[in-house]
Amino acid sequence: MLDKNRLKEIANEYGTPSYVFDVAGLKERVSSIREIVPDGVKLCYSIKANPFLIPAMGEVTDRLEVCSPGELSICKSLGVKPETIVYSGVCKTKENIREAVEFGCGVYTAESLLHVKYLNEVAIELGKKLPVLPRLNAGSQFGMSKEDLFVLFSKALEYSNLEIVGIHYFAGTQRTKISHQVKELTMLRDLYDEVEKEFGIRLKRLEYGPGLSYPYFVGDSFEDTLSPMKELAPVLEEVKSWCDLTIEMGRFFASECGYYLTRVMDIKSNKDTNYCILDGGMNHVNYLGQIMGMKVPVIHHIKGEAKENAASETELGISGRLPQGSNDYALCGSLCTTADVLVRKVSFDNLEIDDILAFCNIGAYSVTEGIYLFLSRTMPRILLAMPDGQIQIARDFFESSTINTIR
Repeated sequence: MLDKNRLKEIANEYGTPSYVFDVAGLKERVSSIREIVPDGVKLCYSIKANPFLIPAMGEVTDRLEVCSPGELSICKSLGVKPETIVYSGVCKTKENIREAVEFGCGVYTAESLLHVKYLNEVAIELGKKLPVLPRLNAGSQFGMSKEDLFVLFSKALEYSNLEIVGIHYFAGTQRTKISHQVKELTMLRDLYDEVEKEFGIRLKRLEYGPGLSYPYFVGDSFEDTLSPMKELAPVLEEVKSWCDLTIEMGRFFASECGYYLTRVMDIKSNKDTNYCILDGGMNHVNYLGQIMGMKVPVIHHIKGEAKENAASETELGISGRLPQGSNDYALCGSLCTTADVLVRKVSFDNLEIDDILAFCNIGAYSVTEGIYLFLSRTMPRILLAMPDGQIQIARDFFESSTINTIR
């Protein structure tokens, strides 16, 4: 993990707002997970969690899940081994599938019987036999019903260019009770037995997303963030006895490695509320369950450099901080909307203009989930803290105004 001194150095050298992703810390976490899961269980990184981690995760996981043509394009540009790709996602077209097949993706999921039809047609056109993982519906808009799965199995011979190798199953994220995963895996084992009994097809593989929880907020337990995997591991030992198991995760891998660096631009007070205005905002910070700033993530307060213009500020009557004892702040961003509240109430000692706030555990999703185009603000720098101590600029500051302009 990066300490406050290192984060301060990075903020001062590379500017704010910026994301910093600790590549060494990420690899160490994946290695720890690898030691926990039973031998033979494969690990798959869902790149939608953070595509800037693809090179690192490609080195330490067995597979990468790609959920869109755009994500496939990223993998192509980064030289990802195509055989490691699980080509997934909704709204597949024949053109999308053809591109993935021509690239050589390792396995393909099917969200519906229409996807199965498209996959088979493309396979015939290209003279390929494609391994397919139909996705089982878990109570949302994703995947097929059990009834549709059974229609597929009953017509398996009609899809001569497809090999139905297993099932893809993911029910949700941030699930704190392992009893849910135990129930699902028991259901899937019974389903595999039922398919073999009814259709004579023994499914070999299971691509399973356990949706393990990761702590984000003050009050959560950070004592052992790997404990959900440790609790699940004995169950996985039994599962691997009846299938070739791959565990697919994004948040649980990536959350810990990320920091968001933002600088205090203004401090003011109105009635009973002290406001701290940051150069970032809700367009950059998006914790699952944040609920409009009602929860407080782990934030490092890093003192800024001595201000060269302190004298002129004094002349203007600007202190850059509130009177001693006023330690509670609402953290707000740079957007012109009252919704731009990162945290509604958090305490800091001696908070001043030019100080840096480092939001921790932001390695998953915020980097792509934010509403970046709103107000045409500059998009943050994205930095990779490499194992050798060097900083790599993965993406420089980017002017979103160029996207929001009529051409």
